[in-house]
Amino acid sequence: MLARQRQEFILEKIAATGGVRVAEVVEALGISEMTVRRDITELVAQGLVERVHGGAVAPGSTTHEPRFTSKTTLHPQAKARIGAAAAALVRPGDSLALSAGTTTLAVARALTTLKHLDTLTIITNSLPAAQLLFDAADAARAESREAPKVLLIGGERTPSNATVGLIANDALSRLRVEWVFMGAHGFVPSDGLMTPNLREAATNQALVAAGRTTVACLDSSKWGVLGLRTFCPTSQISVLVTEVQPDEDTVTALDEAGTTLVIAP
Repeated sequence: MLARQRQEFILEKIAATGGVRVAEVVEALGISEMTVRRDITELVAQGLVERVHGGAVAPGSTTHEPRFTSKTTLHPQAKARIGAAAAALVRPGDSLALSAGTTTLAVARALTTLKHLDTLTIITNSLPAAQLLFDAADAARAESREAPKVLLIGGERTPSNATVGLIANDALSRLRVEWVFMGAHGFVPSDGLMTPNLREAATNQALVAAGRTTVACLDSSKWGVLGLRTFCPTSQISVLVTEVQPDEDTVTALDEAGTTLVIAP
C-alpha cells in the first residue's frame, strides 16, 4: 500500500471518530508500528492531525467543547460496555454521583437495569442522565415499586448539557457519596482527566471531592486528548473503566498511581 493510501486511511478514521490509535492502524492495514508512526509524523507536518500518546487526533484547540448531540453518535458500543462495567461496581444502598457526558449517560442507563436500583441515591449535574433516571423512577412508582432517589444539581447549562458554576459547586460541597463516576474530554496519565470548559472543570473538581471513590469512565478515543484544564489528577482516580487494554506506558502509569484498571467485557 502506498504512503498516500495509508495516510488517507488514517485521516478517514480520524474524521469518523475524532482519533485513531497506532495499534488500530497496524491491525487494519497489516503494516509495522514504525510505518504508522512515520505516516502520522508526515500528517502532523502538514497540519492535518495532532499527535497524541498512542496515536493521533484531529487538530483543534484545547478550548473546543463539542456539543452533547455531536458526541452521542461516537463509540456507542464501547460506551455501553463501559457503562455496564461501571454500574456493576455499585452495591445495594449505595449513594453515587454522575458527571455530565455521553459515557456517564451510559452508566446511568446501566444503573436502571440493576435489581437494586430502588435502593440507590443518585446525584448528577447531567440533564440527560437526570431525565433518564427520573423516567426510571416514575416507571417504578407507576408499578407500585420502590424508586431510587434522584437529585439534579442546579447551575448554568453548558454545551455538554451539564449544570455548572457557583450554585452547583456550593451544593456539591455539602454532599458526600460512596462513588463518583466521571467522564472526561481527554485523559493524559501525567495530567489526569481534562476538560476544555473551565466552569465545568471547577464543578467536576467539586464532584470528585464529594466522593469516596472516583471512577473514570473513558473510551479509548479519550487517551492522549488534551483539554484546557485538568480537574482530576491520575493519583485521585481509584478505578479507570475502559473498553480496550491501554498501551504499556499507560498501564504502568495507572499502576504507579494506584489506579485499578477495569476492561469492560
